[in-house]
Amino acid sequence: MSAVISKMLGKLEGDRVIWLVVALLSLGSLLAIYSSTGALAYRVKEGDTAHYLFKRFFYLLLGLGTMFFCYKMHYTKYSKMAPLALVIAVFLLMWTLVFGATYNSATRWLEIPIIGVTFQTSDFAKVALIAYIARAISAKQEYIKDFNSAFVPIIAPILIVCGLIAPADLSSACLLMVTCVLMMFIGRVDLKFIGLLILLSLVLFSMLIILGEFAPGTVRVETWVNRIKDFFGNADGSEQIQRAKMAIADGGIFGTGPGNSVHRNFLPHAYSDVIYAFIIEEYGLFGGLVMLGLYLTLLFRCVRLVTLSPKAFGAMMALGLGLLIVIQALLNMAVSVHLVPVTGLPLPMMSLGGTSLLFTCMMIGMILSVSKYIEKQVAA
Repeated sequence: MSAVISKMLGKLEGDRVIWLVVALLSLGSLLAIYSSTGALAYRVKEGDTAHYLFKRFFYLLLGLGTMFFCYKMHYTKYSKMAPLALVIAVFLLMWTLVFGATYNSATRWLEIPIIGVTFQTSDFAKVALIAYIARAISAKQEYIKDFNSAFVPIIAPILIVCGLIAPADLSSACLLMVTCVLMMFIGRVDLKFIGLLILLSLVLFSMLIILGEFAPGTVRVETWVNRIKDFFGNADGSEQIQRAKMAIADGGIFGTGPGNSVHRNFLPHAYSDVIYAFIIEEYGLFGGLVMLGLYLTLLFRCVRLVTLSPKAFGAMMALGLGLLIVIQALLNMAVSVHLVPVTGLPLPMMSLGGTSLLFTCMMIGMILSVSKYIEKQVAA
C-alpha cells in the first residue's frame, strides 16, 4: 500500500506534504460524514445513511478533480483572471441579496438553473478577492505608502465585497476582512492604510446595524446579538455547545471509536458547525490534535512558499488562501470548545456541504499551482 502511495505522490508535482494533507483530510471527511449524518438520515432519508456517504464521495471526487484542474493551470493566469472574477463576484453578491434562496433566515445561496444545486456566492467572492488583493499588492514591489496605491486598488474592493457579504453572513465577512488585513500587513502596506481599512470597516458595520434596525429582515442583526448574548451571558453556552463539550469530554484520549458516537443523535449540526466536537468524541484528543496538526501543517507549507517564491503574486495568493482556510478551521474548532460565539462557518474539507468542499478544493489547487512552479524553479 505504501509503495502505491509513494508511486502516486511521485507523479504529482508541487508540495507533496500538501498533497498528503489533502489525502488525509479527504479520507477523514468520508469517515466523519458517514458517522455524523446518522440522525439526519433518519429525519430526512428514512435511515438511508449511505445516501450521504455516496453524495459526499461524489462531491469529493468532483472537488479533487477541480483541485487537479486548478493545480495544472499556471498560477499567473489567476492574476490575469482576478479583475474579471472580482466583478463577477460583486454582481453575484448583489444578485444574491435580492434574489437569493433563503435557508435558516439567511439569504446566502443562489440556485443554479436546471440542475437545482445551490451554492454560497460568498465562497466564490472569497477566492476572487484574495486573488485580486494579491495582484494589487504584488503590482507594487516597494513599500506601499501612498493613498492612490492603497485605497482604490486594495481598500475599496475589500470594503465592497465584505460589505455585500456581511448582511447575510457576518462571520464570513469578518473572516475575509481579517485575512485581507493580514495580507496587507505581510505585503508591506503602510500601517496607516491598514488602520484606515479597520476604521472604515467599523463604520460600515455600524451602518449595517442601523439599516437592520430601520429595515428588519435586510440584515441579520438579531441573530448577531443573540449569538453574542448567548456567548457572554451563558457560561455553559447554548444547548448545542453544551452537547459539543459533553461529546469532547466523553471522547477522552483515544475516543469511543468510529461509529460509536452517542451525542451525534442530539447535536443538531454534528455534521457541520460542531463536527470537530464529534470527531474528538469518536477519535479522542489524539484525533483532535491530528486534525489541528493537519491544518497547521497546511499553513506552515503556505508560509514556506512565501519564503521561496521569486514572484510576489504567487506568494501572496498562496498565503492568503492558506490563511483563509486555516483561520476558518480554527474558528470552527473554537466554537466547539466555546472559545468564540457560534459562527456557522464549516470545517474546511470536513463539514457536510458540497459546494463548500468544491471551493476549498479550488483554493488548495491554486496553492499547489504556486508550489509546482516554485519546485521547478528551485530544481533549476
